[in-house]
Amino acid sequence: MAARSPAHGCGSGALLGRFGVLLQALLALCAFSTLMLKRFKEPKEERRPWRIWFYDTSKQAIGALFIHFANVFLSDLTEEDPCSLYLINFILDATLGMLLIWLGVKVVSWIVQHKKYTYLVFGEYGDPPQAAAWIGQCILYLLIMVFEKTVISLVLLIPGWTKLQQILLGYIPSPQLELILVMLVVPFIVNAIMFWVVDSLIMKKYKQKDSLDISGSIESPRARRTEESQVLLSPDIDLDQSESDQDVLGLQGMNQKMKQPSYQVVI
Repeated sequence: MAARSPAHGCGSGALLGRFGVLLQALLALCAFSTLMLKRFKEPKEERRPWRIWFYDTSKQAIGALFIHFANVFLSDLTEEDPCSLYLINFILDATLGMLLIWLGVKVVSWIVQHKKYTYLVFGEYGDPPQAAAWIGQCILYLLIMVFEKTVISLVLLIPGWTKLQQILLGYIPSPQLELILVMLVVPFIVNAIMFWVVDSLIMKKYKQKDSLDISGSIESPRARRTEESQVLLSPDIDLDQSESDQDVLGLQGMNQKMKQPSYQVVI
């Protein structure tokens, strides 16, 4: 039986063909280069060590690979144009899916903090960093991705997506041009934004990590700035206090001299 080939768009198996795989490899290289750029854009005092950066970004890599191959698999399940189906999946992942990822990270972070699972807090790996903490966080993040993809798949069951497929890519006559747009151009732009946002969300705990004093209380950056200001001003305060003390002592000495009785020698 001949492979199905729609009147418009790419045919069956085009996403996993030689040209499609080449585009996907190029997409992965370009998309993850944005995370490298983001690291060098961070302020030097907040820039993560390479090991911490790898732990943070590898979670996104695992999640992105899962979402990508799930979209490729779902796009070949029907008789429709797989390129347009992949694009619809991708757009939903970048909009509704982004909201679900944010919600999932917030819920999971609240649970692990409430249960005091320190090594499962996103961005916290211990000192020195522990690979076990990274593995646990990867599993949690992958579960969030599974939840997000499940919800998106249920949304795709709603009727009406076929008309959107025809509107999105029906005007492109060349299947290869459609494949380039679907697998490289649009995903690179959207993935760059998503990786940047999700990386900031995952590393937020590490960036705003407050220092602990001896008693174990949290010292915020604002409190540290206030304390530093007080230290800088303390010599002037001590000088003013010493001058005031000298003035008071001088006045007391004059009062004592005035209160001393005067003796006259009578001859």
